[in-house]
Amino acid sequence: MSELVTGDAVVLGLRPAKLPSRALALAIDLFVVWTVFILVSIGLAVATVTLDEAASAAIAVATFLLVLVGGPIAVETLSHGRSLGKLACGLRVVRDDGGPIRFRHALVRGAMGVIEILMTLGVVASIASLVSARGRRLGDVFAGTLVVRERVPAGRGVAVPPPPPWVVGRFAGLDLSAVPDELWLAIRQYLTRMNQLDAEVGWSMATRLGGELAARTGVPVPEGVPAAAYLAGVVNERQARDARRVFAAAQRVSPEVAGPPVDGQTGLPVVGQSGVDGAGGVTAGSGSVEWPAPVQPVNPGASGISGVSGADESPVRTPGTGFAPPA
Repeated sequence: MSELVTGDAVVLGLRPAKLPSRALALAIDLFVVWTVFILVSIGLAVATVTLDEAASAAIAVATFLLVLVGGPIAVETLSHGRSLGKLACGLRVVRDDGGPIRFRHALVRGAMGVIEILMTLGVVASIASLVSARGRRLGDVFAGTLVVRERVPAGRGVAVPPPPPWVVGRFAGLDLSAVPDELWLAIRQYLTRMNQLDAEVGWSMATRLGGELAARTGVPVPEGVPAAAYLAGVVNERQARDARRVFAAAQRVSPEVAGPPVDGQTGLPVVGQSGVDGAGGVTAGSGSVEWPAPVQPVNPGASGISGVSGADESPVRTPGTGFAPPA
């Protein structure tokens, strides 16, 4: 997921935070940090009253660095970008590619924060945030980070479109246990918004996500299967497995509970209509995607999928994806 380019990631899911919400979060953080700093300073002053001025000054500087500088760095590192103020305002610090920040990102942000927030009372940070198109201060620019909104207005949920019929059930032999949730989320976001993307950008993202998914499953993308159709087919397989587990557990508890609608040809639960969403939850009906009909045969021996019925017996015809490869 670290290779997902910034522009695509922002389009798919990241919503940069605005200056007012960032200022409120910063005010909460500063209030907490200064309160802790004052209390620690008072306690140390009472405990070191017998020391000379040089020792007291050294302790004061160390307290300043540990509490006002090291404190925010430690909190952002351990919470992966969620300080107390950001948590209250629904914000989070992420990398430019959308991934969680690490210690080096928090260190650069904290070091620059001493200059643009503490030493200039936030004037430099405010000006930099207003000038930046995504509201980034200098610490974000040097650290390669971005403050985004985690809580967004509730809207009508969009279900993952169903895959083309010719890939349904084809990936039943894949081991999906090693695929992380972050990759599933990126694939789901792509599938729900692929029709809104430029053709070249969509094709590039589908190819990249397909490669990452194939690396996690240990099985290459079948030859001749477009990346978008491959992603849709694997997500459908995951949803079908989740649906079977959910309804099997429900039937053990209450045998009269009806199962999900089942496809008459494949025997798999129908997803994408009144099925299961990308996180395993039941979704409302959604519109389907009209996948083009198969247009060319594929070498059946090159599919690379093992344990799938019919994969090696007859040629498979594949459709286009609606995405034209870059010229």
